[in-house]
Amino acid sequence: MAVFLLALSAACFLGLGFVLQQHAAQRAPRADLLHWRLLLDLLRMPEWLLGTGFMVIGLILSALALNQGEVSLVEPLLATNLIFAMALARVLTRQTLGRSGWAGVVLLALGVTVFIVAGRPTGGGPPASELRHWLVIGTVVGLTLLLVSFARRLPLFEEATLLALAAGLLYGLQDALTRTTTQRLDHQGLDAVLRSWQPYAVVAAGVVGLLLVQSAFEAAPLRMSLPALTAAQPISGIVCAVGFLGDRLRVTPGALAWEVIGLIAVVIGVVVIGRHPALPGTTGISGGTGGTGAGDSGGAGGTDSGPPPGPTGRPPRTSTEEDTPGTGTGGPTDTG
Repeated sequence: MAVFLLALSAACFLGLGFVLQQHAAQRAPRADLLHWRLLLDLLRMPEWLLGTGFMVIGLILSALALNQGEVSLVEPLLATNLIFAMALARVLTRQTLGRSGWAGVVLLALGVTVFIVAGRPTGGGPPASELRHWLVIGTVVGLTLLLVSFARRLPLFEEATLLALAAGLLYGLQDALTRTTTQRLDHQGLDAVLRSWQPYAVVAAGVVGLLLVQSAFEAAPLRMSLPALTAAQPISGIVCAVGFLGDRLRVTPGALAWEVIGLIAVVIGVVVIGRHPALPGTTGISGGTGGTGAGDSGGAGGTDSGPPPGPTGRPPRTSTEEDTPGTGTGGPTDTG
């Protein structure tokens, strides 16, 4: 029971933190996309700092959950962060949940339940060989690099989805390595932890994942990134847990079928929730002021600056919602 409470509490804080972070990141300069200076710019935004505080609390709670339960049990529960994200976004955007929203919530909850009941995740399996250990990690890191490389060739909206997928893969790996670290801390002490490579890999995966997900938040609306992040993380974490942590799932034909059905339901539920109007669209959460985030001039000079320039060598971000005449305070045709 403690594992369930810790994991769901972690999901709550993570979901709330993601919404606040994206609301702030959409106002960062487009030229900062996938550059470390993006994080420096975001550090100056109180809203982003508040969201990061929620995210840190969520990470601590998830680490406690991972210390007490198997990764393959905790990861599906963490996927419910999207429900809490939509709850906050619904308050800010004043959108009702509606049939599609409830359908997504039910699918996500049922998928998590079916996977846990059918798989009955347990730990205590034999440790994986060193070769298998590095093969799994290398595969996750390699897929992350491929996604980022391919994302750079796509328009910003599509790029955001692939960057979020890459961040989700890293976060799943980070969760698996976090469990390894906490187990070593319990059995061998702090000195053994500091002499191992896993805690430093946890920090590295967290920092790179943070840059990727904030770039995704900056590039496009939350609905283009958070569902991909939420779907990729549990799958990556479960693969890593079974691959090198010794987690076990039931492998009878019937159990495997229900596990697959559960994961598919989780992914579909995540996508349905992610497309719900409660999650911010291209105009972000502006409290009805008609602003468009980074592209809104906030009324200075009575003109609309239009979409900001994209990174060097790439076309600027375009959106019919942002480019519609009259979205700024003065309108593109206002010549004074």
